[in-house]
Amino acid sequence: MEATSLTSAVEQTAPIPSPQVPSPQVPSPQVLLEHYLKLLRLPTFGREYDKVAQQCAQEDVDHPRYLLRLCELELLDRERRATERRIRAARFSVLKSLDSFDFLAIPSLNKALVLELARCEYIGRKENVLALGNSGTGKTHVALGLGLAACQQGYGVRFTTAASLVHELVEAKDEKRLLRFQKQLAKQELLIVDELGFVPLSKTGAELLFEVLSQRYERGATFITSNLPFNEWTEILGSERLTGALLDRLTHHVHILELNGPSYRLKESKKSKDLASKKVSPVA
Repeated sequence: MEATSLTSAVEQTAPIPSPQVPSPQVPSPQVLLEHYLKLLRLPTFGREYDKVAQQCAQEDVDHPRYLLRLCELELLDRERRATERRIRAARFSVLKSLDSFDFLAIPSLNKALVLELARCEYIGRKENVLALGNSGTGKTHVALGLGLAACQQGYGVRFTTAASLVHELVEAKDEKRLLRFQKQLAKQELLIVDELGFVPLSKTGAELLFEVLSQRYERGATFITSNLPFNEWTEILGSERLTGALLDRLTHHVHILELNGPSYRLKESKKSKDLASKKVSPVA
């Protein structure tokens, strides 16, 4: 009797309802698309796909051409960002292009050769460029312009002065990281060393500079500017043997730019002063 009552009571007991688990909210297609484009590192796609879609709809452009336009925009933006990174990594003292160089002011400079070098084929051939001439004739400007052109064409560039480079080399040697620094320099497709000859080098500094430039022989392009002719380079390096060995390597595959004449900077400064004096009205 008791067993029957117990069974009946269990059967009559109402089932306990299971807790309601909320269904996960599915992100919208737009949110998912922007998330995936971010993961794929396609920022231009993410910014432009809606605007380009509207343009293509108005122009009745099919899907392949719509995707082609997006790919072209992404590629152009990616190249622009890569160029900006190369320019920052080059450590230019200032940004200057060849467009702003006054070739008429330096008639000794071979303009055709400079424009040919701006195509950067010499970098691929691992050739050198030596720009020689008086102070103020635009050697640094030409070096900066050709360095900028190299960055814009996809080459890795490092710009430095001879004094700064020697200082870095000596410092790296003292801190026992010289080999690593030399490897970093060797990786640069174009190394620009400006103002060789303005500051005399110590024996250690000259030897370290010689080692860096020798390592680049037929392995990378080097651009050097100097205010001294070759027969006075011994004054910089302090050794005829070292100077001869360096010039032998630098001039084997070389393009020489001669910038002779009066200082362009002094001439421009004088011109500015003359114009300023003419604007001043004479006192009665």
